[in-house]
Amino acid sequence: MKLVTIILNKTECLDEILEKFTENNIFGATIIDSKGMMQELCEHDHEDMFFLVSIRRLMEPSHKENKTIVMVAKDEDVKIISEIVNLVTGGLQKPDTGILFTLPIDHLEGISL
Repeated sequence: MKLVTIILNKTECLDEILEKFTENNIFGATIIDSKGMMQELCEHDHEDMFFLVSIRRLMEPSHKENKTIVMVAKDEDVKIISEIVNLVTGGLQKPDTGILFTLPIDHLEGISL
């Protein structure tokens, strides 16, 4: 089992990702509103970070928040989850799209897979 975490910058893709998960019998995702560190710094204009904040604003994407998707998945479902996310977003290798990572789960209670 894996804990799959997706930090989605392209929040407009969320509904389609979830629909495709459902079509592939992948359920149980939790969606959390989130914000990146640079997004937070840009909002508060930290003087000691002025240079970094200024550069970030030049490259500032249109989004002001992210969606973090967390889910427990069978090992064999991780590949299809990754394929869906990359297909819908146009590819996580593109800048400011998002990231996906997994962590092993060695104990689980409350749900069964």
